Amino acid sequence: MDNFKRNKSVKICIPIRRVPDTTAKVTIAADGSSVNETGIKFVLNPYDEFALEAGLALREGAGAGEVVAVAFGPDSVQETLRTALAMGADSAVHLQGKPSADGLANARVLAEHVKGGGYDLVLFGKLAVDDYNQQTGPMTAELLGLPCATAISSLSVTGGVATVEREVEGGVETATCSLPAVFTCDKGLNTPRLPSLKGIMAAKKKPLEVVPVSAGEAMARVVSLSLPPERAAGVIVGEGAAAVPALMEALISKAKVL
Repeated sequence: MDNFKRNKSVKICIPIRRVPDTTAKVTIAADGSSVNETGIKFVLNPYDEFALEAGLALREGAGAGEVVAVAFGPDSVQETLRTALAMGADSAVHLQGKPSADGLANARVLAEHVKGGGYDLVLFGKLAVDDYNQQTGPMTAELLGLPCATAISSLSVTGGVATVEREVEGGVETATCSLPAVFTCDKGLNTPRLPSLKGIMAAKKKPLEVVPVSAGEAMARVVSLSLPPERAAGVIVGEGAAAVPALMEALISKAKVL
């Protein structure tokens, strides 16, 4: 990853999300429309780690600047913001409120913050591993009227112009644009650093601003959640070549995949 011109101060916003650990056993809450958080470990969204690492590398290459981690949610997101600070972010902003199931409503909240922040770059994760919507980054860019590229796997910035690459079916797509811009980051862009003991201690003293916000009217809501059905037990139809006819019949008449 190439960097900003040395000694040019850069300001980068990293919107982050608090998500359940991907190894956690998720259960449905009593209301039927939310996740039961009891006993679940929450972590920084893995794709947001790629975005944060990209921002830190650009700041370090420039030799000056600021990386700001921003999270929209209840007070519990402050723990996740502290993780970002421990990894190297300079400051954090807690947009305190209840996120919506409507990605556009959440994007409006983030766009309002970014609009007055003087950011050169806004780097999102490609998606959040809890809902896989992939909406908020592109929507925020559209609301701000900024260029956007999604799921980038390479990023370089020279003279105020960003060049990105993204994997597409059958090849790699390259695009350029002037800053400021909004990008969403895919795995393969980099290898995120781990918080060091020094970073964890320093995070306690770094500024974390709390800004009360509201997501406003939503055009979508979660009606209900359900776990996927239990997978049926496997069936052995025979052994060797003699089993092929029975297997074909099962795939056609029972599994209905042929």
